[in-house]
Amino acid sequence: VSVCVHVCTVLCAGLRLAQKYAVVCGGGANHRIGLYDMVLIKENHIGAAGSITAAVQQAKKLTSVKVEVETESIEELVEALDAGADIVMLDEFSVEDMKRAVALNQQRAKEGKHSAKIEASGSVNTETIRGIAETGVDFISVGSLTKHVRAVDLSMRFEAH
Repeated sequence: VSVCVHVCTVLCAGLRLAQKYAVVCGGGANHRIGLYDMVLIKENHIGAAGSITAAVQQAKKLTSVKVEVETESIEELVEALDAGADIVMLDEFSVEDMKRAVALNQQRAKEGKHSAKIEASGSVNTETIRGIAETGVDFISVGSLTKHVRAVDLSMRFEAH
């Protein structure tokens, strides 16, 4: 199973670039560095715009960068795909619903309809990541890569000769 692991965008203030660099050094990837290089439409944006479709249309009218939409159901996934989202994030989907979402996206591509990259997010950890990867999603966001880091206790001692 091959899938790209992305760092979540929730990072420590002042350490964004260092944390993103650390993820790359560990074999992960960054699908965006900040708010300037990709639009991420979340539930508050959808609420303000009135719908996923309206939010995607407004974003695409204002910028040429990729537009990602966070979805919480298969119905929202379909709306995001119909609206032309470049990436659709499946937030807290069950593994079964992720499989359905990937199959639906692949079927749309076969039919010549708009399809997108699919990203899984939420409740990803060492116990769940393999099952998520096996659903066929393109990306998996793992917040614990940066949110649950622990400091390493290093010391350097000099000895007099």
